[in-house]
Amino acid sequence: MGGSSYDVLRKQARSLENEIDLKLVAFSKIGAGSGGGGGSGGIGGVDTSPLLGEHVFDSLSEEIEQMLEKLSSLNESMSDLPASGAAAMHTLQRHREILQGYRQEFNKICANHTMRIEREELLRGSGLATSSGSPSISGLSRREMYLKESGHLSSASHLVNDQINIAIETRDHLHAQRQAFKRLQTRFNDISNRFPLISSLIQRINIKKRRDSLILGAVIGFCVILLLLYAFN
Repeated sequence: MGGSSYDVLRKQARSLENEIDLKLVAFSKIGAGSGGGGGSGGIGGVDTSPLLGEHVFDSLSEEIEQMLEKLSSLNESMSDLPASGAAAMHTLQRHREILQGYRQEFNKICANHTMRIEREELLRGSGLATSSGSPSISGLSRREMYLKESGHLSSASHLVNDQINIAIETRDHLHAQRQAFKRLQTRFNDISNRFPLISSLIQRINIKKRRDSLILGAVIGFCVILLLLYAFN
């Protein structure tokens, strides 16, 4: 009886896994925007009914969540049955891994869809909308927004280039100032090197002046002595 219940639950789990796999494929296409309009007026791959696409996405998301919860309940029911061997345990582990993979894929699709919607809302921030207020975006409007973003990027690139040119000019001015300071430093070094020569010359002049003073004093003294000797004689 236990084996029969296990086989029934396993078949239900496999059938549900196949359904979830198909739902995830469709869910991924809708989340990426390739089928968001649900076949209701998309032209050239452009979604012309985003509100309907969001409704389909939300409905399918809720349906897949319910199916994942049901698959989780089936796995729990199989784990509650008495173990019937290593093969059964391996099969149960495999079902759990599949469920975990489906959950990860589901969360990834939801996250990517949210990022895409936020990006489109950001591009649509300039106020492009229909007269009724619905956020419908045509292919032309998207091209205009992309062109506007391209213009912003081009302006930013020009500003960056201007800043780079200013930095280059500043570098050139600093380089010229450094060269001028180097020339001044060279001149100061030349002058400081000449100072010892000038000081030595002044010392020689002073020595010569002292020597001349001594000679002159000696001559004057000798002359005075001669005059005194002449006077007393």
